[in-house]
Amino acid sequence: MDLFTKAAELGIQTEFYDGQGRRHVTPPEALGLIIDAIPEAAERRLLDRIVVIRQGEPNRSELGAGAALPVRWVIMAAAATLAEGTAEDRSIAWPQDLPSGSYRVRLTDASGHAEEVPLLVAPPHAFGGAFDRSWLVAVQLYSLRSSRNWGIGDFTDLANLIELAASLGAGGIGLNPLHALFDDRPGDCSPYSPNSRLFLNPLYVDVESLPEFSGNDRPVDAQTLASLRDGELIDYAAVAAVKWRGLRAAYETFRTSASAARRDAFEAFRRERAPLLTRFACFEVLRHKFGHPWWDWPEEWRHPDDTRCAQLRAGPDGPEVEFFEFAQWCADDQLRGCRDLAAARGMNVGLYLDVAVGVQSDGFDAWNEPAAISRLLSVGAPPDPLNTAGQNWGLAGFNAPGLELTGFAPFRDMLRASMRYAGAIRLDHVLGLNRLYLVPHGFAANQGVYVRMPLEALLAVTAQESVAHRCVVIGEDLGTVPDGFRDRLAAWGIWSYRVMMFERDFHQGWFFGLDHYLPNALVTFNTHDLATYSGWRASTDLHLKRSIGVDPGESDDSRRHALAMLGDVLRNQGIEQDDIYAVLTFLARTPSRLLAIALEDLLGVLDQPNVPGTVSEHPNWRRRLPKAIEDIPAVINRQALLAATADRRTAG
Repeated sequence: MDLFTKAAELGIQTEFYDGQGRRHVTPPEALGLIIDAIPEAAERRLLDRIVVIRQGEPNRSELGAGAALPVRWVIMAAAATLAEGTAEDRSIAWPQDLPSGSYRVRLTDASGHAEEVPLLVAPPHAFGGAFDRSWLVAVQLYSLRSSRNWGIGDFTDLANLIELAASLGAGGIGLNPLHALFDDRPGDCSPYSPNSRLFLNPLYVDVESLPEFSGNDRPVDAQTLASLRDGELIDYAAVAAVKWRGLRAAYETFRTSASAARRDAFEAFRRERAPLLTRFACFEVLRHKFGHPWWDWPEEWRHPDDTRCAQLRAGPDGPEVEFFEFAQWCADDQLRGCRDLAAARGMNVGLYLDVAVGVQSDGFDAWNEPAAISRLLSVGAPPDPLNTAGQNWGLAGFNAPGLELTGFAPFRDMLRASMRYAGAIRLDHVLGLNRLYLVPHGFAANQGVYVRMPLEALLAVTAQESVAHRCVVIGEDLGTVPDGFRDRLAAWGIWSYRVMMFERDFHQGWFFGLDHYLPNALVTFNTHDLATYSGWRASTDLHLKRSIGVDPGESDDSRRHALAMLGDVLRNQGIEQDDIYAVLTFLARTPSRLLAIALEDLLGVLDQPNVPGTVSEHPNWRRRLPKAIEDIPAVINRQALLAATADRRTAG
């Protein structure tokens, strides 16, 4: 079988047109690597696809030409039979009264050939939200300043921001991904390049608020802590050293003298998150022990084994395994406290959390699910007007055959972890549910391929978990969007993500009016990858990118034209000012049910949190906000903000 035939079987598109209309054909050597990195797809002759049933809607599946009639089918939940029947012709009409869930359907044709196919029964739509129109304060949690933190924003800072935002009538707080990073690589601080999307970053724990922490255990003196929190940029290495020492001191007290109530609560958390929690803790211990990527570990540890993990926890390494479980418990408990506080303050959204599109290939998730996550391929994006060379994000993503082999459990686990305390989540690069742009290691970003994903199945799982957790799902649908894709998302109740910077006529540059915006959408002026409002008006982003050799994708004249076009759309609404509150007034009037307002914009910050395509050229994910939480109320224009968001305010 030649490469191109094999690629077609795996859903690999061997050529595509990029956002600039240029045709790309994948080099054969790159194609071979991609094929080798994806598991073999299951061969079927009775049903060639996963069965997805939406409750209350008729659903039929067509049998393959090789099926010998009649075909007997049985829907199974574990060992129990939910429904069964016989297809006398080449289609199966599935029952409409099945409960939401994940099942297997076993088919046997007249020749005796048998096969199993996943069957997903989903609600007709994802959760639609228990609010009409609301708004959020969007913030990078690490960037919060306060008079008490240890050099990085933490969950107590988040609680204080919740109090402030609630007093302004906000319905929630939008946050960067809180995923677990690598404790021994603090410089790898991008929240979008996680070790695991299933667990939290313990650097956000307020160590001093832990019951087991004593002031006598503070790892450094007050002056050193003050210096850690005062700099313009976060010193992640120094902060991590202090934080982890503080967490270890708290754990030692817990291990030797925890109260019965605290020990019971910890054990309840362990049971609830089993077996993933212990696997994660063992992975962290093994990673430190072996000092190499997991694929170079001793053979018996290259794949997770719960029996071996239990033995590791029961042996000499047990306290170290328990420490990593303890750190996750502390983070989980404090984040839950923030969720509960938001609810108590009447916030109708609560926490809005971001979910990264992929993971580091040498991290826990890739070790835990090597079939479903392709460690030798990097997720990225083809060339487009903003990134003419294409993008390679250096992240491993899911693959379709592996997800099917695992019954979509890795995707489901990721959603559950993200929705655990969230009223809304954003799926970064939601286009990846339809197809992922993958670049084999060692190749340029423009030499990748699109690989088809099981969109309907992934949307069904998303709807299941969204309804179960009462969590709105927003898809970051920016970039080169295939025709009809947004309509399919909307049909499943997945909200759109609309960035005003991009909501313009492609040729003339004018901004779209209010009616252009969808009701089921989150609207915002910018993102963490774009200029702040002040930076955009001052062209700070253009000057910065040119100074570091990055193509800004825009000329000074184009920016001046954009500013003029912004003034026009505001004046069309009777808005005469051109400050951030004028823009927020416009966005608040759109039909879109959620408005996100970046805290950087309210504080007049010039520099953006992240410049895509840079590593060391710009202090990505390191810059603190210029004002401490305690000082923010005196800096923002409260009256203008309240006026802009008047018809979106909660009772807070």
